[in-house]
Amino acid sequence: MHISEGVLNGPVLVAGASIALAGTVVGLKKLELDNIPQAGMLAAAFFVASLIHVPVGPASVHLILNGIVGLLLGWAAFPAILTALLLQAMMFQYGGITTLGVNTVIMALPAVICYYLFKPFIHKTHRSAMIGAFACGAGSVLLGAILVAAALMFTEKNFLEVAGLVVIAHIPVMIIEGVITAFCVAFLKKVKPEIFM
Repeated sequence: MHISEGVLNGPVLVAGASIALAGTVVGLKKLELDNIPQAGMLAAAFFVASLIHVPVGPASVHLILNGIVGLLLGWAAFPAILTALLLQAMMFQYGGITTLGVNTVIMALPAVICYYLFKPFIHKTHRSAMIGAFACGAGSVLLGAILVAAALMFTEKNFLEVAGLVVIAHIPVMIIEGVITAFCVAFLKKVKPEIFM
């Protein structure tokens, strides 16, 4: 879901950088000292998961894990994802420095939205926790794909077809991320249920 350098226009880049900065400031304010190691581990998991690309037609897709990152960190997903994306841009040229803000918003904003939508389900029955976790994982990828499509469409109307392909290409990833998030939540509820408090 990384948007490369030179694709987006100036207003979209500025808007993305502004939203990413605001989200990161809020995330850093809400990140408690005790949760910094957890944020670091989740940033590392996000970093590694999104390095494994699977070819789908002319493009490729990859795991994102922003659903589980959002579910466990809330607003702190912004600084965690920003850090991982910055390292990917510098080390592997995924995305880029000018698109860092937009790429952060594409992956962190859905994480925060899904945190608010689905976190209440995690505290209910086992069945509702699994449904909420699956929806969080799948929904965060869907929202991310929609944000990619929106960024492309706001740049140029001719990107409409590409924007649609981005969303369609991520349907398998949505399902896989939903399943992974559900397994992670089931495991964490057994071994460390206080992590969801």
